[in-house]
Amino acid sequence: MNVSFLYKWALVLGLLLGHVLAVFAQDTNMDRAKHVYELFITDQADSIHALLSEELQKQLSPEVFRGMLRQTERQFGKLLSQGEWQKESAQGITLYYSDLQFERYSLRFLLSFDADGKMNTIRLVPVPATSTAQPLAYDKEKMLERSVTVGAAGFRLPGTLTLPACEGKHPLVILVHGSGPQDRDETIGPNKPFRDLAWGLAARGIATLRYEKRTKVYGAACVPEGREMDYDTECVDDVVETVRWAKAQPDVAADSVYVLGHSLGATLAPRIAKRADGVAGIVLVAALARPLEDAVVEQTAYVSSLTDASGVAGQQIEDIKRQADNIKKLGTPEFDDKIPLLLGIPRSYWAFANVYKPVEVAAGLALPMLILQGERDYQVTMEDFGLWRLGLLRNKNAFFKSYPKLNHLLQEGSGKATPFEYYRESPVAGYVIEDIASFIRNGSLL
Repeated sequence: MNVSFLYKWALVLGLLLGHVLAVFAQDTNMDRAKHVYELFITDQADSIHALLSEELQKQLSPEVFRGMLRQTERQFGKLLSQGEWQKESAQGITLYYSDLQFERYSLRFLLSFDADGKMNTIRLVPVPATSTAQPLAYDKEKMLERSVTVGAAGFRLPGTLTLPACEGKHPLVILVHGSGPQDRDETIGPNKPFRDLAWGLAARGIATLRYEKRTKVYGAACVPEGREMDYDTECVDDVVETVRWAKAQPDVAADSVYVLGHSLGATLAPRIAKRADGVAGIVLVAALARPLEDAVVEQTAYVSSLTDASGVAGQQIEDIKRQADNIKKLGTPEFDDKIPLLLGIPRSYWAFANVYKPVEVAAGLALPMLILQGERDYQVTMEDFGLWRLGLLRNKNAFFKSYPKLNHLLQEGSGKATPFEYYRESPVAGYVIEDIASFIRNGSLL
């Protein structure tokens, strides 16, 4: 199907105000959204234009909106029905939408508003595909769980050991979080990807260990005396000690302890394997290969592009780019200490991140590695996946797989992902869990 008209509207009308500074009463904006839809249906282009923010009124003429429904129907057939109005919020942005069923296609009528109630987004976009992944449930016939405490010296981190119900020693996978103060399930909205992995792997005969991240349990007190905040104090030290702990457990096969990292945890998995004693293999899910500051700039620009073309958003992105460029100059005379550090993260953290080269470290490992990537991921992209493949070209023990439907949280969908997806309940796809289980059992992908 030719959807050039649809993409034209997404490009011209996909204008967002970066960071919304106020939260409206739901009914007020919902009423605004319903009113705009009535104007759209009745082809009142001038009235739609009058509801735009002042900046967008200068950028767009009323003619942009004239005949919008007629043009859409020529492309996709007659409008047959309209769905219920809904709203979604993420990262300070709120979207209001209703799904429209045309004869040949389903489109989402999507709107967003400024703090003063002026419209900054009006779009027609494809309705996202529904996930086919089946919810995972705890099955006491196949698995059992017990509470444990792990972590490096001085830091007690509550965790959950999930074991297959059958007796014997089992291969174990330690689950390592992404950035931020994550809980043991890596909970985001209604989704718990680490819990899904734990239950899915247990049903396939593989044990897992997941735990509360140090930054969640201890907050600002997460750095030991005499140390600085960096990758090791945030994450690596705890995993290294947890590997040692796991190998001593009576239910665990000591020669089959694996590390599975997600996002930042995946980026750090090669360092963990290098430092820990006797890791059998590593699984990298959405592992960043590029410098962290480059990913921050790219993610910020992408999220802003979803709803904002304002000068405010453009300036915010330019400021972040300037901070990122300065981060690259750490340790050189060109570094400007008057420029704020990116994301407010300590200098010690950025200095460590600059030195750490994950692909180079992984290339020096002899153990089996599985690198997995969602092709719809906007946080860690297929560019990173390509860099991993290139860097590990000579490593015959490295295996790669990407998934066309999956985003950063291993959720199914269509089109490039958005932060809003993270707040829709959607479990980790079973085929990903099966691939991980196959790697653990066989040391490769069959």
